[in-house]
Amino acid sequence: MDVVQASIPLFFILIGLELVVARLSHRRLYRLNDSISDLSLGTVSQLVGIFLAIGTIYLYDLVQRYGSVQALIGAPAWIDRTPFPATGSGLGFGLDAVALVSWSVVFLLDDLAYYWLHRLSHEVNLLWAGHVVHHSSEEYNLTVALRQSSLHGLMSWVFYLPLALLGVPVTMWVVCHGLNLIYQFWIHTRAIDRLPRALEAVLNTPSHHRVHHGVNPRYQDRNYAGVFIIWDRLFGTFEPEVEPPVYGITKPLASWNPIWANLHVFVDLFRTARRTPGWRDKLRVVFGRPGWKPAALGPSETPRPVTPETYRKFDPPLARPLRLYAAVQFLAALVASVALLAAVPALPWSQILAGVFYLVLTLSNVATVLESRSWAAVSEVVRLVVLAAVAGILLAQGRGPAAPLIGAALFAVGSAAWIVLLRPLFGPPPAQPAAT
Repeated sequence: MDVVQASIPLFFILIGLELVVARLSHRRLYRLNDSISDLSLGTVSQLVGIFLAIGTIYLYDLVQRYGSVQALIGAPAWIDRTPFPATGSGLGFGLDAVALVSWSVVFLLDDLAYYWLHRLSHEVNLLWAGHVVHHSSEEYNLTVALRQSSLHGLMSWVFYLPLALLGVPVTMWVVCHGLNLIYQFWIHTRAIDRLPRALEAVLNTPSHHRVHHGVNPRYQDRNYAGVFIIWDRLFGTFEPEVEPPVYGITKPLASWNPIWANLHVFVDLFRTARRTPGWRDKLRVVFGRPGWKPAALGPSETPRPVTPETYRKFDPPLARPLRLYAAVQFLAALVASVALLAAVPALPWSQILAGVFYLVLTLSNVATVLESRSWAAVSEVVRLVVLAAVAGILLAQGRGPAAPLIGAALFAVGSAAWIVLLRPLFGPPPAQPAAT
């Protein structure tokens, strides 16, 4: 288990704390549908990441072993021993200053690599198609921090190869990169205004990162920092928080579906490139700035002025019983996902693939319930019947622990009966909000 997965309990504790703060301050920082969407995308990202992480680590390690300056010219190796060695018995710890400097330099280099990855993910259409997932929420709270792409990792690994070329050991990079991502979790909040000026000058803070998530024209493509805001100050991309940010993307997603959230810009890129005449402009559609279109397809897209008072969020009406059903099914999928991630080392790949497929399908179905799609009840019944059948077959064959299998079968049957009773509450598909 990596450091990010190990931090998941802490993430949920902090989410709970932010909910308490919101309740005490009478501020609406969360919406159930949006938060389920955020957490669904984070869950799908972790599930798909089972496969992407293996490839990324393999490629990094390959470059570090055979293409690094240590392998090619015999440069000194990085000091990757622990900077806080245990001393004697008990809880005593010492300090290895040389190792601490080594780890600190790697952490700084990883943060610089993240800055350029993040910046180009806003400036190159293909990279934006992967990164857009994180920005497509129209809220700003700690669940948004977990709203991550499942496909961005196919492209982002390239930006960390310079660390491999410098010979940074793969375990050292993985730990530093994980700590970088953990730091970025807490800055996704409106519950904290500003930190002391000295910290605001050096660190990425909630105030700085709220600017980054704003669709206000003055906030577009600013504040790319991971941990240290000094990169934005150094490279001219810093913008302070002045006016209230409006969150989301200039072309709203208008869907809770995690699959569509991951694919919608890729689909739009494909359609635009297919309609674009000339290979040069086709390549510019893919690798140019987001929003650019050839003149033959009309004017390029530019951000429009927005305010929190005039911006219309995607929030289709949903009957309370359907909200409860969606929340229960999501929580069941979340628990199953955590169990699958923990069991990955002991499972064959066929079972991992089957589990990932079913859980992604489940989370997609939960989204159709949240959108009150007319066919959601039928899709849910089919999904639940499959779950009950598979659990029954495995139980009959003695191919798994009896208690969880019986529990899964009973849950599936009960949920199927529940959704059938709720079917009259489903309505037509929600209308798309007008672009702002």
